[in-house]
Amino acid sequence: MSNWKLTLSYDGAPYHGWQIQPGLPTIQSALQQAIAYVTGEAVLPQGSGRTDTGVHALGQVASFTLSVPIPATNLLRALNRVLPPSIRVLAAQPMPPAFHARHSVLQKTYEYRIFERRITQPGLPAVERICSPFLAPYVWDCRWPLSLAPMEQAAATLCGIHDFTSFAASDPDLTQRTQSTEPGTKSDGPNPIKTIHASTITRRDDLLVYRVTGSGFLHHMVRNIVGTLTDVGRDAIAPTAIPSILAAHNRSAAGPTAPPQGLYLVQVDYPPHTEPLADGPQ
Repeated sequence: MSNWKLTLSYDGAPYHGWQIQPGLPTIQSALQQAIAYVTGEAVLPQGSGRTDTGVHALGQVASFTLSVPIPATNLLRALNRVLPPSIRVLAAQPMPPAFHARHSVLQKTYEYRIFERRITQPGLPAVERICSPFLAPYVWDCRWPLSLAPMEQAAATLCGIHDFTSFAASDPDLTQRTQSTEPGTKSDGPNPIKTIHASTITRRDDLLVYRVTGSGFLHHMVRNIVGTLTDVGRDAIAPTAIPSILAAHNRSAAGPTAPPQGLYLVQVDYPPHTEPLADGPQ
């Protein structure tokens, strides 16, 4: 048996999330069908996490085992020939037997992109922009004028180890949460204690871009953070309120849930001992 790691990029707009659902198009089902077509083996690829309906990925990771020997370059080429254009395999790598796309995760990076519909400048009337239909499926077309400086201040206070219950889904689906990698916690269920290594918001390519790296994320956690940051940017919440929101351990203390189409899974990092094997099956 050979253990494989795939790095994937996909447009989440046509799909009902990562996880297989009866009668609905999903990333996992498309990948499963492609692997079966190429190799003749029925496997269920495991993702690093389950992205929701409409959420995109620049660097999702999946793992699975095969009994048939196949060179990595052949597997990569064959899968991309079979998969729909909205899903691309960026890399196919043979891995040590212990590697698992979800259980081996060290940290993840997400990005959220906001199109500012209304732009304001001191002493000038607000300018309203129109979001292109070619951009709309990939951003939040946000109707409020937003101030960047307070959003930057609020985003920075999320760094560190915190209980993120206030930023989890109010009716959390336990199967949708990523597994905890915190020392001393169980790995078979959700844990609200997460470590955020970086949390920044900047203007880039005419968009507001929130970028966050952490040990793990609860269901809707990034989207709830972004909704709260936009409330800060439109002066509905003070930038200094983030610590009290965290301390409340209550979803109602935070802002709204940002829509899914602006969210991207950018990168998944693993410990050094999970490096790809030098030689794959021949």
